[in-house]
Amino acid sequence: MKTIALVLFVLMYVMMIARPKYRPYYALIAASIFIMIGILPLPRLVSAINWNVLLMISGTMIIVHYFIASQMPGRLADVILEKSSNVMWVTIYMSLFAGIISSLIDNVATVLMVAPVGLSVCKKLGINPVAMILSISVSSNLQGAATLVGDTTSIMLGDFAGMDFLDFFWLNGKPGIFFAVELGAIATIPVMMYLFRKDKEPVGSVSRTEVKDYVSTVILILMVASLVVASFIPNTPELTNGIICCTLAVITMIIDMIRSKSTEGAVKSIKGLDFQTLSLLVGLFIVIGGLIEVGVIDDFANLIMENTGQNLFVLYTIIIWGSVLISAFVDNIPYVATMLPVLAVITESLGIEPYLLYFGLLSGATLGGNITPFGASANIAAVGLLRKNRYEVSFKDFIRIGLPFTLVAVLAAYIFIWVVWA
Repeated sequence: MKTIALVLFVLMYVMMIARPKYRPYYALIAASIFIMIGILPLPRLVSAINWNVLLMISGTMIIVHYFIASQMPGRLADVILEKSSNVMWVTIYMSLFAGIISSLIDNVATVLMVAPVGLSVCKKLGINPVAMILSISVSSNLQGAATLVGDTTSIMLGDFAGMDFLDFFWLNGKPGIFFAVELGAIATIPVMMYLFRKDKEPVGSVSRTEVKDYVSTVILILMVASLVVASFIPNTPELTNGIICCTLAVITMIIDMIRSKSTEGAVKSIKGLDFQTLSLLVGLFIVIGGLIEVGVIDDFANLIMENTGQNLFVLYTIIIWGSVLISAFVDNIPYVATMLPVLAVITESLGIEPYLLYFGLLSGATLGGNITPFGASANIAAVGLLRKNRYEVSFKDFIRIGLPFTLVAVLAAYIFIWVVWA
């Protein structure tokens, strides 16, 4: 049974890499086979699926839908443009702004919010928007791991490790992964100043975007505040964070229906849910649950330990830089879902806190996607947006920005996490 489970898992992975458009289907097919042949016993099905993660992502997506529709991100971007003296600083500020937004909402949603503003600015200035849009994209990927709600992988780590919102900032008396990510973001500023050193065209005044309503902004702030408050309450139910996000999403839809006297907006927000990502996660939870059930995860953990000689520094280095390399070509959601239980077994065997390897995994997997234009969904969205506006992005164009961003940010996080958590 163990061999069959491993073969099915590898086959699933290969198909997801070869045909990424159909990833959710491959995960669900593999999950169905796992259940049908008994790799994951049917009574274990419900517990294998991480409902808290699914609820958190669903609720956040609905709130973000309204946040985008309110035009608030465009208004915030306009304020930033007013503070910029030339194109170089517009690019830097827009990238940092995208990073801040991305620490609270999905990376793809961030790109879809901020990139159109960048395109508009570049059009007014008569310059090629490729460099600015790619910088916005890689910055949004970089900041996804900063908070509990910044990225799907962060939500997965938080739930798996029992971490709350504040644990990403301060955990067991030590600075959390938030500071590693921000240190990496700061380290990219000199990189951007060098890459865009010739872009000194002045920026004129920009008309301010009119915000349609402030409800979604208030709800988004309330969601973050609620997650923080919930983190102080001991022994909360496992579904607490998911219930918070979904409850606020429902409240947002109800307010919209009352004000508009129509269900059209609410229906659009539900249709706007990323059902592909949600389906992919359901399939992965079942498959990973099956691998744990038959002992494949334990075997993989033992294999890693045997080949690193239980040397923590070597193990940490392999985890973070290996994650960077793998995530350049493989979507980080299935990779992180696979590696979290592996690292849990390894750290338990070594008798150490798991957070050094957890944070290394998340940093490497999140940032590694910036090496290639297809390594992260946000990059794919950015390249697609440029292509839609008749700007082609070559592999060389992307590497020019993505590679230095990745190396500098990962190196900063790599050193910080080791110094603080080793």
